[in-house]
Amino acid sequence: MSLRILLVEDEPGLVLTLTDLLSADGYEVQSALNGRTGLERAQAERFDLIILDVMLPEKSGLEVCSELRQNGCDSLILMLTAKARLSDRVNGLKIGADDYLTKPFEPPELLARIQALLRRVRKGELAPVVRYSYGAVEIDFDKGEATKNGAPIVLAGKELELLRYLVTHRGKVVSRDELLEGVWKYQPGVSSRTVDVHVAWLRHKLEDSPQAPVNIQTVRGVGYRFVP
Repeated sequence: MSLRILLVEDEPGLVLTLTDLLSADGYEVQSALNGRTGLERAQAERFDLIILDVMLPEKSGLEVCSELRQNGCDSLILMLTAKARLSDRVNGLKIGADDYLTKPFEPPELLARIQALLRRVRKGELAPVVRYSYGAVEIDFDKGEATKNGAPIVLAGKELELLRYLVTHRGKVVSRDELLEGVWKYQPGVSSRTVDVHVAWLRHKLEDSPQAPVNIQTVRGVGYRFVP
């Protein structure tokens, strides 16, 4: 099955050129000419990669990227930015973009960036989430700050690392053994019971009903899954 790409770009000529280029390389390409339509399509359908221009009518690419990540979309996002707008590139990466490409660019560079992103995902090398929000919860992982309904939540170091790992792999089942490796690096004296205890602490601080968790779900006999 061909990998699906959504191209959100408001220059019709560039849309045509990139659609032909990507289709010739074996991808299935859909397009949207403004940010609002792009957001709607990305939420309604599953795409492996979204190529998202920053400067878009109706909704900017940064707004679209932020809303997609807040709503749990885990598609790869490659942002197209004007060469002079360093702030756009920095902000895009902070809110969840996986990579950026400055305009103008050569077609081989775009294809190389796409292939590199897809290889990284196949290897499971997801870029850690920097900031994330869902429901009433907002987290800045780099600053170590979290709030729920606007009120600060104190998360210990390993709680924050565990939550970051689960959010980065949101929607996927993560085994206890993977968490021991990814969060605790197999430290001596740390067992699967340690993982369970930290999950319980997170639920107590973040879930509305810790006994019936909605976001940090248990997958019996395997591990856990974060669902926004």
